Amino acid sequence: MQSAAFTLSSSPSLPLLKPPSQRSLVNTSFTARFDPILASSRRQDLETSSNIVFPRRSWSLALSPSQLRPWNPLPPLVSETKTDLFQVKATAVPESAGDGEKSSSLVKTLELGLLFGLWYLFNIYFNIYNKQVLKVFPYPVTVTVVQFAVGTVLVILMWAFNLYKRPKISGAQLAAIVPLAVVHTLGNLFTNMSLGKVAVSFTHTIKAMEPFFSVILSAMFLGELPTIWVVGSLLPIVGGVALASATEASFNWAGFWSAMASNLTNQSRNVLSKKVMVNKEESVDNITLFSIITVMSFILLAPVSLFIEGVKFTPAYLQSAGLNVKQVYIRSLLAALSFHAYQQVSYMILQRVSPVTHSVGNCVKRVVVIVSSVIVFQTPVSPINSLGTGIALAGVFLYSRVKRIKPKPKTA
Repeated sequence: MQSAAFTLSSSPSLPLLKPPSQRSLVNTSFTARFDPILASSRRQDLETSSNIVFPRRSWSLALSPSQLRPWNPLPPLVSETKTDLFQVKATAVPESAGDGEKSSSLVKTLELGLLFGLWYLFNIYFNIYNKQVLKVFPYPVTVTVVQFAVGTVLVILMWAFNLYKRPKISGAQLAAIVPLAVVHTLGNLFTNMSLGKVAVSFTHTIKAMEPFFSVILSAMFLGELPTIWVVGSLLPIVGGVALASATEASFNWAGFWSAMASNLTNQSRNVLSKKVMVNKEESVDNITLFSIITVMSFILLAPVSLFIEGVKFTPAYLQSAGLNVKQVYIRSLLAALSFHAYQQVSYMILQRVSPVTHSVGNCVKRVVVIVSSVIVFQTPVSPINSLGTGIALAGVFLYSRVKRIKPKPKTA
């Protein structure tokens, strides 16, 4: 094998260069022989970058006086003179990504709006059908049991067909849920008792005082002292309810105190749920909790209904009372379905929005129910009565807003 001859121009500043080994020359000659395209490309790069001249059998390397970098027997794959051909460009984000986010946000907004609409609609139907049944069938305990019975059937069907996951509840969890079921049962029973005695609009005007009971019970049992803003928002609520009560045409004390008792028990349920369902590992989601409470409420109230009112919801008794059996049954069923549906939708909304937003929506719901009931039942409403109701509802709205204001921490 022939060796290549190197002719170097001497310079005192150059380091001593060692000739390449025979192995590297063999590899170069071998590559040039079997890959002439690659060899030609490498020869062109070397001639451009380092002034290296390739004779046919010998190489002559002319070196400049400048400092040399360590010698590499193989030329670079990309020459320095060609690096300017490469440009770095940022990849543009496709416009469809932003459109997808906007579309998803729009779908969620429409879905939430639909849920709010269903919440209000089911609530209106419940109050109308429930009032119609209670006017001709004045047995609120039996009516409440029927509503819990229909809800229990719906819950069992949901679990049976896996429309909603069946809960795995321990004995300790059941023991914690029982008090919630008791106050839930009483809250709905007292609401039906009030609806049977006074106008729907007046019942919901009184129920606007729920924030008042919430503040009192939270301070007593949870140690949550209200801010000055919260206390201030309670004044128009109490004043508005008092003004509406003084001018209510259908006012009677049984209906008034039943609605007040409903406020007390419903807010007691909220306080108890905060107090007993503290352990997050043992807590259940809202819809599952509501489903279990519905079944428990039916079991708790059914024997009480038989003891207090007897068996009244039979075709024989309804016919003897001169009632249209089919009409009473259909409206009772619609009221029960609407009752369970609006409760379910309410919890679905609560899973998607903050409690403050849900509270504001609940305030608007009360306005919608009051207005719709006045229109349907042609309830006589005086200007002062309307003013009192409006002031109370405005106070509820104000309360839901100021609840977000956190008290400033005390500095030492």
